[in-house]
Parts: sequence; structure tokens; C-alpha cells
Amino acid sequence: MFSLQGKIAVVTGGASGIGEATARRFAEAGAKVAIGDLRDASATAKEIGGLAVRTDVSREDEVENLLESALREFGRLDVVVNNAGVGAGNFLASLSERDLDNTLAVNLKGTVWGIKHAAPRISEGGSIMSTASFAGLTGTPSYGAYVASKAAIIGITRTAALELAPRRVRVNCVCPGTIDTPMMADDTPSVEYRLAGLLHPIGRMGTAEEVAALFHFLASDESAFITGQAIAIDGGMSAGPGLGMIGALYEKIAGEVLEAPGDES
Repeated sequence: MFSLQGKIAVVTGGASGIGEATARRFAEAGAKVAIGDLRDASATAKEIGGLAVRTDVSREDEVENLLESALREFGRLDVVVNNAGVGAGNFLASLSERDLDNTLAVNLKGTVWGIKHAAPRISEGGSIMSTASFAGLTGTPSYGAYVASKAAIIGITRTAALELAPRRVRVNCVCPGTIDTPMMADDTPSVEYRLAGLLHPIGRMGTAEEVAALFHFLASDESAFITGQAIAIDGGMSAGPGLGMIGALYEKIAGEVLEAPGDES
């Protein structure tokens, strides 16, 4: 089950994190993989017997070149994962035009170009997937640009799924919660890093390999009846606050009540 033997896949943002884990898992399942990334992914590509193509996904011509390169190298295209993304945190009141444009160019345009140029090249019954986010399902203070880009990916996914359904090409996106990757650890202060685990009802952050497992399923023929979906992989965050968070808030509120000065009237 879930074999990708004989399939040709493209993964953007495959030099590290979720993208790298996905590229490696696809290769282990039998696929040939082309990795597109701004960074050098040649070492990973060599290890998995794939192809590395330097790609800035915000540029339409470079995304098209990536897909064409995979087609020339391997002869067909069956799976595309639009994973490359950026995330800058800023409250809307201090959001700059530059940050907004960059976030939308990479996250949203990169996904649109991936779908656009995969559509005429991908084989019938193929699978196109994108990385959205839990943040695309709900509001997140101080991440307005990121939220907007990920919510837009969900909308584009549903539209593309309808347009490509006559060819049985499936289009889905995954919505990860906080995923424990090297980039996340480097960019997040230690207190917020620990808090991220508490926010997930399951009691921990996710791993890149767990997201890769979901991509693997959606790339396989066993998911042939799934299209147009935004699938949360967030440890239960989209279901509501977990007992760990409720307990922490209860202790904080109870502590504040006990420390408050009594009524001396």
C-alpha cells in the first residue's frame, strides 16, 4: 500500500524541513524526485537519486523551468508538492508593504505558479498538493500577511480541484500546526517555542516526517477519491483548546485570584 513506485514528483522548498522530509519519504516509497529550492539541495538530491534545481518560486519562469526540468530528466510528471514558503510575524499596524509583497509572492504566487504549470504537464490521475497552515483556517494575531497567504492557498486549492477534476488530477493542501523544524527553532524565542507545544491538545509539536507522511498518502493511488480538501495536521488545535492549555490558564487565573488583595470594606 501507498507505493510511489514509478512516479515522478517535484517538491519545492525541499532543502530542509517539511520539504526535505517529503522528498526523502517519496524516494523511499519508490518515486524519483526533483527538488526546487533557493538553497543548494544537490546533496539531498544525490542521496535520493533525484534532481536539484535552484528555484525562486515567486518567479513564474523559474517554477516552469523546475517542472520542465523534471519532465526532461524523468520523462513524466505525476506528483507536485508546492511547499516552499516564508513567514514573517508583524501586527497589521506595523506591517510593511515589502513584507506583505514578499509573503504573498512566495507563499501564494509560488503555489499558483506550481499549480498553473503542473496542470498541462501532470499525468492523468496525478496529485498536486500544497502546504497551507493551521493559520489559514483561523486568525492569528501578529501574522496577518502569513494568514492571508495561507488562507488564499486553501481557496486556490479548492478552485484548482474543480478545474482539474475532469482529468482526475487531485488537488489538496495540508494545514500543519507548529512543526518542529530547525528553522522554527532558530526563529522562535525559547518561551514561545515551549508554548507552541502547549497549544496543541495532543501535547507536543508535530514533526516534518509526520507532515511528509500525509503528503505520501495524498500522493498515492489510495487517496484517489480525495480532492479539494484542506486537511489539518495540527495535533487537534483546530478542534479547540486542549486540556493542557485549559489547565495552564486555570492555574494562572486561580493564582491571580489568590494573590489579589482582599475586600476590606
